[in-house]
Amino acid sequence: MNAGGTDIRIRPATPQDQAAIWEILEPVYRAGETYCIPPDISRDEALADWFAAPFTVFVAEHDGQILGTSHVGRNRPGPAAHVANASFATHARTRGRGIAQALVTHAKGWARDQGFRAMQFNFVVATNADAVHSWQKAGFDIVGRLPAAFLHPQHGYVDALVMFHDLTKEDRHDPGP
Repeated sequence: MNAGGTDIRIRPATPQDQAAIWEILEPVYRAGETYCIPPDISRDEALADWFAAPFTVFVAEHDGQILGTSHVGRNRPGPAAHVANASFATHARTRGRGIAQALVTHAKGWARDQGFRAMQFNFVVATNADAVHSWQKAGFDIVGRLPAAFLHPQHGYVDALVMFHDLTKEDRHDPGP
């Protein structure tokens, strides 16, 4: 996959990738601006959460360096098990280089291949403009707004968005956004 002129390889994560994944997740979690994760979460707790079932973890790498990570799996069990969910994080030094775009394109394709019919993001912090823009560019619609649902460390209580994408209405050969 080519992102921003760089060949990016997305592959399933292995236990050996945990240090690199933590290097990506730690500053994001510590900032407390985008995830419903305690900012003081421990490394072990964070990685256990990121790797928890029903999710499959992936990494985006270039020249052997891990630049981003995702985890993709079912959003809810039972009658809703056909809807996938995913989370993404990129290394701060690689933002703006198409890594998140490559990860979301991969996640959508992987989810389709696993038989998912849709993908939903349950809680996108509305002040995370880069993510909102990226997910809309990738075909996600804002289908709900949760007023003042997230306590942002700088902005106080801000809205969270529910975003949704119907994977059945997409060409299986679509190269992505």
